[in-house]
Amino acid sequence: MAGRNGIRVVVTGVGVVSPIGIGNDRFWDSLVNNRTGIDFLQSMPSDGLPSAFGAEVRDFNPVNFLRDKKFVKVMCRDIQLGVASSSLAVKDAQVSSGWIDPDRFGVVFGAGRMTCHPSELAAAVEVCRTEGGFDPDKWGPEALASIAPLWLLRQLPNMPASHVSIDHNACGPNNTITCRDASAILALSEAVRVIEAGRADAMIVGACSSNIHPVDIAKFHRFEGLSRRNDDPSRACRPFDFERDGTVVGEGAASFVVESYEHAVRRGANIYAEVLGVGAGCDGKGLANESAGLGLVRAMQSAIDGAGISASELGHINAQGKSTQSDDIVEARAYHRVFGDLALKIPVTALKSYVGHFDAGAGAVELAGTLLSLKNGYIPATLNYESPDPRCRLIVARGEATRLSNRTAITVNRTAMGQSAAAVLRAI
Repeated sequence: MAGRNGIRVVVTGVGVVSPIGIGNDRFWDSLVNNRTGIDFLQSMPSDGLPSAFGAEVRDFNPVNFLRDKKFVKVMCRDIQLGVASSSLAVKDAQVSSGWIDPDRFGVVFGAGRMTCHPSELAAAVEVCRTEGGFDPDKWGPEALASIAPLWLLRQLPNMPASHVSIDHNACGPNNTITCRDASAILALSEAVRVIEAGRADAMIVGACSSNIHPVDIAKFHRFEGLSRRNDDPSRACRPFDFERDGTVVGEGAASFVVESYEHAVRRGANIYAEVLGVGAGCDGKGLANESAGLGLVRAMQSAIDGAGISASELGHINAQGKSTQSDDIVEARAYHRVFGDLALKIPVTALKSYVGHFDAGAGAVELAGTLLSLKNGYIPATLNYESPDPRCRLIVARGEATRLSNRTAITVNRTAMGQSAAAVLRAI
């Protein structure tokens, strides 16, 4: 469907760095063969943590994906994952030098709060240590000298967009979205608007996060609720299942090359899907709004209206599916408000059962799952969905990947604060 100024926007490249595979082929193979990335933590000791398991990206060497390996020194784990995914997406899109005017090639990237590892500040803290405890007066005049001058660059959320722009000579519009789970779809929305406005021919879109960190694990446990199924981590994340008991932390990133349809055709690009509509919303004030998921309702309605389709044309829903009791119920209520009786007919898949929950990056990886589903014509099963929750009443895909009857999908994300985003995509 043509958007503003009659411009259609399509996705021509996908790059994934995830707990179930680095690269599109490995990622998709894990999805269709029900291979989860959730297991006991291997990258750090789990003693004393509220959860001993998560979804880690294994066998990842950032140097293999960077233009210059020296940049690793100023990249935290989140940034490394994000920049690597952008390199995979640009390669997948077959964007060769000279095909895109650098001034009309932009970047919009999502990022979360990047947690500093305690070891990075240990020397400075030691300078302030006294026999009686900690002397803050020493921090400025003495301790700061023990911190690397470029330390802050490793933690800034705008750095993924900066590195991606430098790596791919994308000198056009550039922005960073920090809206947690909704960041990837909101980044896609901005990229679409930029292209429709004629300000760019192509954009690199994505998001990255790593929550495999003691601070993040403690935070998620305190504010969002982590699963305690230590007996079998692979069965811990159970979106919409009656016996779900919490989410699971993870890490990862995904990037996409988005461009105008005419530009893509002109350079002979392979097209994954067309972006038909994107919407956003927030629950706003009041328990009634939150419990009904009105932000997600508004986001989906806006995306569907923008797409110019009816809900009956949707082939499947790629859900937020956080696997907490309250969040899944709120999400299911939103589907029923938007789709009515169709909520009992449209298949739903929840990919956090494979990759866990990791803020902005999870939304990007799930968006990649939607695009690969549309390309390959299958909807992945939701893992661990064994006992349907009567409070959700959804047709949750389970068992094994099944063939799509309709290659139009809506993918959604919703934060714990009620910020929501949705995108309608169609394979062409």
